[in-house]
Amino acid sequence: MNYWLMKSEPDAFSIDDLKQRKHQTEHWDGVRNYQVRNLLRDQIKKGDLALFYHSSCKVPAAVGIVTISSDGYPDHTALDPESKYFDPKSTPEQPRWYMVDVTYLESFANPVTLQAMKQRPELLNSDFALLKRGSRLSIMPVSKHQWDTILSMATAKQV
Repeated sequence: MNYWLMKSEPDAFSIDDLKQRKHQTEHWDGVRNYQVRNLLRDQIKKGDLALFYHSSCKVPAAVGIVTISSDGYPDHTALDPESKYFDPKSTPEQPRWYMVDVTYLESFANPVTLQAMKQRPELLNSDFALLKRGSRLSIMPVSKHQWDTILSMATAKQV
């Protein structure tokens, strides 16, 4: 099993939106970055776990956990001229973009803010992609150590 961090702007799609979907499952569409596309196509697998991260908001934070509930498959929104994710260069025979399905597992009672993560030496010194300057990927790998650290922060009592 692998661990990931998946960013979404909460005003576009939040963890609460996912929780309200049928079967608490939704496809993770709209990825238009080749590096992330390759992760979706080749590395992210059914059964992996991901931190759901609210980005581009007042308080960016890991807010919960989702499970990857499908292997990667072609992003059908790229084929839909009505979709904001339409890509005329993508075809059914040669899809350019991929997505996975994610299923809600839990919300954190104590979201783990970006600021709090920056205060943890074990995250700062662990090559954690989220904390790297210029890292703008919407999906990134998380090591088991980073995962465990963030989960421990989410369950820690607030003082």
